[in-house]
Amino acid sequence: MPNIKSAKKRVLISEVNYMHNKNYNSALKTAIKKADVALETNATDKSECVKVAVKKIDQCVTKGILHKNTAARKKSALTLRLNKTTA
Repeated sequence: MPNIKSAKKRVLISEVNYMHNKNYNSALKTAIKKADVALETNATDKSECVKVAVKKIDQCVTKGILHKNTAARKKSALTLRLNKTTA
């Protein structure tokens, strides 16, 4: 445990930020997994699942959890898979 007052504050803040980011990452991973399952099973709502996943990816970028290039790569992979199943 740190002895300096500002370091103690940083420990508390980093814990809060960790939990906040963990919630976003968990929601993002869940949305991507749902989209993957919908694409694999050729579900009727696959485009809706991909749309939700892309929205979650964009939210993570605005919150600073994902880098914009990582988000672009993930969105591109999802849309490519969606286009292959609809073609």
